[in-house]
Amino acid sequence: MILRKLCKILIILGVLTISSAWAETDANDLYQAERWAEALEAYTAIVAGNPDDGLSWLRLAVSARRAERYDVALNALSEADDLEFASLQVKMERARLKVLSGDTEGAVADLQAVAASGFTAVGIITSDPVLGTLAGNAAFDSMVAEMSVAAYPCEHDEAFSAFDFWVGEWEVHGAGGTYAGSNVIERAERGCVLIEIWSSASGGSGMSINYLDKVSGEWVQVWNDASGSQINIRGGMTEEGMLLVGTIHYVSSGSTQPFRGLWTLLPDGRVRQFFETSADDGETWTSWFEGFYTRKSVE
Repeated sequence: MILRKLCKILIILGVLTISSAWAETDANDLYQAERWAEALEAYTAIVAGNPDDGLSWLRLAVSARRAERYDVALNALSEADDLEFASLQVKMERARLKVLSGDTEGAVADLQAVAASGFTAVGIITSDPVLGTLAGNAAFDSMVAEMSVAAYPCEHDEAFSAFDFWVGEWEVHGAGGTYAGSNVIERAERGCVLIEIWSSASGGSGMSINYLDKVSGEWVQVWNDASGSQINIRGGMTEEGMLLVGTIHYVSSGSTQPFRGLWTLLPDGRVRQFFETSADDGETWTSWFEGFYTRKSVE
């Protein structure tokens, strides 16, 4: 078995002997250093002695491709495939070889097989210097779009966009027009989260994380600021805007009160933020903060 593998490799490489020096060479170091021709020879020596080493066959294939020995790379992939080693990686590596040989249709077919297996890390494919060149191919672009839905579900679920009217860079003024501070609200984690960073005119600061709890269908805000105010509220869209209800806790005093916030998109593009607290378990409510958000001008 070993002799057959060795003869096969020697014929493909077109060499008569393999230097015994590779027995003392760390093939992985050569691979990491991208010394492809030397890595190819090193892995060839390794698989000659251990033809069941799937990882070395795969790395031999990669090294051969990078050294532009495509015939050697294809043979090595076949050996890795026969060993049922890293099937997805083998398919992706084979797709790279097909791209380089001009077989676009075959490359896309291999990638479609990868996607069909449940692989959702679409960024690995689109950022790949070889596979990424398939962008613009209709079948490839369609596959990427389908994978993106599975990879980044929040971006493709309209429910996660309900609070997007609050996203932006804002100047905030009180009801009387007094400047209250600035606020930045950004989408993060591919649309799964909104992050708020607040800076008050008096020097205070705070931040919140806002997200759709997909289990309950409610929007959630968790706020903390430098003074020790902690807000935990949840709810959803109403006719008046985003209404979230819960509690505010003051770390300094240890007291907790019912709390609610309402965000309303106004006809002129501003956003009204109205916070209230209750001292009687929600029977009556008192204004805690009212602010009007105006988008900062783009210079």
